[in-house]
Amino acid sequence: MIYEPAEDSFLLQKYVKKYAKCKVLDVGTGSGIQAITAAEKSEDVLAIDINPEAVKAVKQKGINAKVSDLFSNVKGKFDLIIFNPPYLPVDEREDEDSAITTTGGEKGYEIIERFLKDAKKYLKSNGKILIIFSSLTGDVERLMKKYDYKFKKLEEKKMFMEKLYVYLLNEQ
Repeated sequence: MIYEPAEDSFLLQKYVKKYAKCKVLDVGTGSGIQAITAAEKSEDVLAIDINPEAVKAVKQKGINAKVSDLFSNVKGKFDLIIFNPPYLPVDEREDEDSAITTTGGEKGYEIIERFLKDAKKYLKSNGKILIIFSSLTGDVERLMKKYDYKFKKLEEKKMFMEKLYVYLLNEQ
């Protein structure tokens, strides 16, 4: 199952249009919406996803893509890393296929924590990260502090049962 663009994707896309320049990495590309948007501004875009089906679909759209569990298959450094992660806590009612695209771990933030722990190794100096998550995810700002990022909330959007947040991060 490939994550289809939804409110979070469109909110993040607004900032990808603004910040995508130079060398871009789209982590967890899903449908490829962020990579395609970045490719409008940059000729050097790499999209990665743990799902081979998503990678195949994004390649068919003309985007350089490969299978990778977060940074496991990534080399080099990037000016911008984009991440629209699975960020919801486990919901036992959700089917397994859907959960792969939405569930970020037991509490919702575990995948984000894995990402933040390693992302700096793949950032050029003055590189930036765009990330989106939900009020249901848990205390992501605490994780940003724990892994020593400077961060700024770019936008907050109220949804039916949650709020979505887009943040810009860079190294301290």
